[in-house]
Amino acid sequence: MLKYFISLCLLLGYFTGQCQNKPIDLQAKDTVVYSERYGLRVGVDLSRIILSMVRDGYTGMEFVGDYRLTQKIYLAAELGNEKYDQQEDLYDFTTSGSYLKFGVDYNTYENWYGMNNSIFIGGRYAISSFNQTVNDHSIYGNNRYWYPDGFAPGIAGKQDYSGLSAMWLEFILGAKAELFANFFLGVSARLELLISNKEPDNFSNLWIPGFNKTTEGTRFGVGYNYTLTYFIPLYKKARKSKKPKEEETEE
Repeated sequence: MLKYFISLCLLLGYFTGQCQNKPIDLQAKDTVVYSERYGLRVGVDLSRIILSMVRDGYTGMEFVGDYRLTQKIYLAAELGNEKYDQQEDLYDFTTSGSYLKFGVDYNTYENWYGMNNSIFIGGRYAISSFNQTVNDHSIYGNNRYWYPDGFAPGIAGKQDYSGLSAMWLEFILGAKAELFANFFLGVSARLELLISNKEPDNFSNLWIPGFNKTTEGTRFGVGYNYTLTYFIPLYKKARKSKKPKEEETEE
């Protein structure tokens, strides 16, 4: 019996010595894996719905969407249709058509766990296809001898122009915040650069669906939108955590 007791003591002493040779990590490790939701966010532009109600001669609708590709990058697109009837001193025209914008948003905001808000910068490539009807057109002139009560007539009669198109780039700055479960309110401002504009031979495209009003002598424009979207979660993915500075220095 004594020899078994001595053997057990020697065995325990051996394992104790082996354990003491290994360094003891006193710093607690976070073993919890934090995951974030990825999916599709779809909705509408509220500004165009409101303008359709309050602005005479305007009707428009825009659908918006984005897909979370990585922790910071979102694929985004907008699809819309607009019609604008404008009457001025020199022009009376109607423009109607559709447009598509697609590109990428980069979220610069660092969310707390469980949040999906964003302050983002982004870019879009946009194309528009539309028709234009010129109801009346006059030519501006300072000489009032021949036309004392108005301006010289331009295009004779009503003219319809179809198959018009335009392409442009947009630089975007915006934000999206979650109002309540999966519903987001967003706002964005856009600087636009017109890169292609197919016009009739005898009339300019004064207004382009998706681009808005054009200005003679410049290719730049501005735009905005206010969106209400719903997030559809598709899957979860582990969140990438930043390494502490001490660990980065040791490596």
